[in-house]
Amino acid sequence: MPRSGGFYRTRGKRVFDIVVASLMLVAFAPLMLALTALVAIDGGRPFYAHPRVGLRGRTFGCLKFRSMCLGAAEMLPRILASDPVAAAEWEADHKLTNDPRVTRIGAFLRKSSLDELPQLFCVLRGDMSLVGPRPITEPELFRYGPARSAYLAMRPGLTGPWQVKGRNDISYDNRVTLDVNYGRKVTFRRDVKIMALTALSMLRLTGR
Repeated sequence: MPRSGGFYRTRGKRVFDIVVASLMLVAFAPLMLALTALVAIDGGRPFYAHPRVGLRGRTFGCLKFRSMCLGAAEMLPRILASDPVAAAEWEADHKLTNDPRVTRIGAFLRKSSLDELPQLFCVLRGDMSLVGPRPITEPELFRYGPARSAYLAMRPGLTGPWQVKGRNDISYDNRVTLDVNYGRKVTFRRDVKIMALTALSMLRLTGR
């Protein structure tokens, strides 16, 4: 279980989130406007809000740049039904390594993690933190088992230890362990280090 107390955990972290997220939105505004235009070229909405579970179990819309083609949700059942390998991968990680629904600009956004920039608005809104556990869907909560309470005690993060210690290449169980261990020791120094390592990870284009 996450430890209580400590100025940074109880107050400082939220102040840090608001200040840094605001500065980042100003700095990235031109880039975000350009990406919005590029994603919208196919006529679809440039953003989408996927339901995720947040602090104390409250559901919120996790904002992202759209990285998939129009009608992607309707395509998924057909893909999983026709491809056993894809079905097994989806069951294990809720992701597909070679997802045919991803657009060309979407592939770049995912590799660079730029698709997650709109989540800065979620941070300002108080639904997320700059650093924390990876935001998950309601069905994924069961995979946390006894660690469920640890996840629900924190705001999900724009980045976190999972982002810098393997990203998409670590197992789900290891990701849960990283989230729980992070919650046991939340410090300003650790958050800054994770954010710095995240920036390096983005430059390596290791996402998907």
